[in-house]
Amino acid sequence: MILLSILVIILLVALSLPPIFHVKEQTSIKENAAEICIKACKEAMISGVDLLNGPCLLNPINEMPDWVCDVVNSPRQWVDDLPENQCSAFREGRAKHFVEVSIKCELVRAV
Repeated sequence: MILLSILVIILLVALSLPPIFHVKEQTSIKENAAEICIKACKEAMISGVDLLNGPCLLNPINEMPDWVCDVVNSPRQWVDDLPENQCSAFREGRAKHFVEVSIKCELVRAV
């Protein structure tokens, strides 16, 4: 009986591991995308790119084609949600995720 209880516990723990690892993997992907976007923003700023008009900086992110990098207002405003103010790869469904940074290259959100 004790052996059966131990086996059940081991099985339950083993079954719970993949979702835990999947969540951690998704978090690290999101963090990586955010880091790449922030770096691209800082490089654009140094190069003199006007960030005030909310440009799409990476469309998509080269290393992560399912992600785009966009500059938005901080705090976000309703104009940030207009399709014409979003990266075309996201708007057209070629990318499913986005990172938004402020004109100061600070992370606003990653979804």
